[in-house]
Amino acid sequence: MLVAIDGPAGAGKSTVARAVAGALGFTYLDTGAMYRAVALAGDRDPAGLDIAFDGDRVLLDGEDVSEAIRTPEVAQEASRRAADPAVREVLVAKQRALIAGGDYVAEGRDIATVVAPDAEVKVFLTADPAERARRRGVPVDDVNERDARDQGHGRTTLEPAPGATPVDTTGLTIDEVVAKVVDLARAVRS
Repeated sequence: MLVAIDGPAGAGKSTVARAVAGALGFTYLDTGAMYRAVALAGDRDPAGLDIAFDGDRVLLDGEDVSEAIRTPEVAQEASRRAADPAVREVLVAKQRALIAGGDYVAEGRDIATVVAPDAEVKVFLTADPAERARRRGVPVDDVNERDARDQGHGRTTLEPAPGATPVDTTGLTIDEVVAKVVDLARAVRS
């Protein structure tokens, strides 16, 4: 089974997806970490990069880059690199290969629209731009700029995929959001 969680930056995708995967006993796939690894690799061809996961650790060509990919500079560069169709093509193929076997919770901007439109459970997390900016520790203008940059390139990141359940996380605790997504997954599995 695949639980696909999409939504804009700062909506809570990574936190929620990690917790949902733990609650369901599924493997968690952080697609954003893959784009961040490409950004960290600089001008190297993404097709030649070995991006792997070892639990919560992100490995780039065998090196643990888990902390290095979490800087604001790498996040901004990842967003720019994600706008490159060649980068997207390579990473979408890698993501599809990863989720092909087993039970996964995958999160990103377009998991349910591009990577896995046939996912059994599709969730679209969102939150008020001011709330998303607060969570990221950035001005609202930065969130709006990121939203604009993440749109296009063959994807719609600010609208749910067909069949997705929208969940507005504004004012909700992580536990409340996780419970909603877990309930959706369990209902489909029964």
